[in-house]
Amino acid sequence: MGLRSWLVPEDKAFFDLLEEESDNVVKGAKVLDEMITNFQGLEERRAELKSIEHEGDEIVHEIYEKVNGTFVTPIDQDDITKLASLYDDVLDFMEAAANRIVLYEIRESTLPMKQLARIVARSVDEIHAAFVAMRDRDRKEIDTRCIAVDTLENEADVILNDSVAQLFKGTDVIQIMKLKEIYEELETVTDRCEDVSQELRDILRRYS
Repeated sequence: MGLRSWLVPEDKAFFDLLEEESDNVVKGAKVLDEMITNFQGLEERRAELKSIEHEGDEIVHEIYEKVNGTFVTPIDQDDITKLASLYDDVLDFMEAAANRIVLYEIRESTLPMKQLARIVARSVDEIHAAFVAMRDRDRKEIDTRCIAVDTLENEADVILNDSVAQLFKGTDVIQIMKLKEIYEELETVTDRCEDVSQELRDILRRYS
């Protein structure tokens, strides 16, 4: 089965739902980026992100329900549910990072936090473009976007390693541990984005 056969079934709602999920993740990444960049209204941004995460859960539930009630799907049912679940994890880790910033009473943003938040936003933008390209059966576009996600994850790795090394030159142990956890949480978001891109690549291999 080639990529051109993905859209043979009349029911194309799965692509609508996956794009809806992706739109929601992009929205979450923008809130996280604004929260960290501006560092104002932290409780409000945290609550907004929590609401977005709940909305994501509802979309994923709808995807699962539709998969279970549909005999023919545009791509394999397991591929659809795995992709939806992996991308939901991205949003979960965004919320976890926002929670730590508030609960640890971080008073100001740091350069590594801003850099990692920006990479998260760029990563989900790339994934969203890849999701849209699934509908258009654009294999080259999907592959290009996935490579970009991998590159961004590598950048996040470097930032994490350098920033943690710099942290341990300080003397405030509690602050060091707080920031280290937040940096790691943000970098984990990029790891989960890479998981999504890898699953997209796997789907490409299976359907080409």
